[in-house]
Amino acid sequence: MRQPHGGKLINRILDKDKRKLIKDKIFLFKSIMLNKRQISDLEMIAIGAFSPLEGFMNKEDYENVLYNMRLANGLVWPIPITLPVNKDEAKRFEKGEDIALLDEFGTVLGVLHLDEIYQYDKELEAEKVYKTKDSKHPGVNILYSQGDVLLSGKISLLEKPKHTEFTNYYLTPEETRKIFNEKGWNTIVGFQTRNPIHRAHEYIQKCALEIFDGLFLHPIVGETKSDDIPADIRMKCYEVLIENYYPKNRVILAINPAYMRYAGPREAIFHAIIRKNYGCTHFIVGRDHAGVGNYYGPYDAQQIFKKFKEEEIGITPLFFENAFYCKKCGGMASSKTCPHSEDEKIIFSGTKVRQMLQDEKIPPLEFTRPEIAKILIKGMKQKWTEYNI
Repeated sequence: MRQPHGGKLINRILDKDKRKLIKDKIFLFKSIMLNKRQISDLEMIAIGAFSPLEGFMNKEDYENVLYNMRLANGLVWPIPITLPVNKDEAKRFEKGEDIALLDEFGTVLGVLHLDEIYQYDKELEAEKVYKTKDSKHPGVNILYSQGDVLLSGKISLLEKPKHTEFTNYYLTPEETRKIFNEKGWNTIVGFQTRNPIHRAHEYIQKCALEIFDGLFLHPIVGETKSDDIPADIRMKCYEVLIENYYPKNRVILAINPAYMRYAGPREAIFHAIIRKNYGCTHFIVGRDHAGVGNYYGPYDAQQIFKKFKEEEIGITPLFFENAFYCKKCGGMASSKTCPHSEDEKIIFSGTKVRQMLQDEKIPPLEFTRPEIAKILIKGMKQKWTEYNI
């Protein structure tokens, strides 16, 4: 099993005694109410998923990440992890003080040990991280709508954010590493998706299972785009698939409470590092990993790994072409394994499948398992009803 990024799994969760000491004086602290994405980042830092980060980035790290995709110490890191506030709010704070971090209900989740307050250029960040300044890009839209000042400092977690869904699937990096060790897995391949599972995913995952000791299915359940398939539907699909079509002793399913950035190539590196921290030795990178719209080239998410030596990232990427069903081969294949013409290939776009589901039509078996299709139709019908789509 690989070492965590930076060599040490970070743990910023306070023990009982330290938590009591802070709680006894928390009423003296100024406070910030976090949004859901900031709460997710707080949790991911605290449990070590964002190792080696111990808090929100200072200016030196932030600028190095923008320009070089590295922290100031040279360690590969592609995505800024920051805590933005508006200018008026920033005026309330002074370096060196502790700030209570609240959820929307006023619960104190943690403390920011403030060490720096700095301004930043949103358009520069958009261009560097997302490769576009277009506010229609979901990541850029969030960036433009957030505060103009960043606060940095280590964090301490007092209370883990409540996960009312998927509680049986919530595992920290420390816990997954323990499970992998207990199972005797030396090679673990991680798989990331925000989409419902289909036959192409299944094909890729089972190809990996032929080679490696275990498969770690780690779908994102933090907030995604409004037109993405909801997390509860995606998780039900995984449960059915594992129950009926996978060797249960070789697969671990757990939630990833992170938020999607839709940063394409940079986020592919980011997702690989996160899975390394959870204990994976390998990570599957799709053709358009973490992409959205037409903002990134077809293979940018795979090409970006060439910018770094493998030992710098510390996890081995596995690159897969788009898979499809070939009528002549009689099974799933990709351009690497199938020599036949386009006429023999059954390729379903997300738009076409979404329309079929909306019309309550079961997609062909070549695209998805019937059990999965039924879950998708039922779940999406409920979603469309709720949103009057």
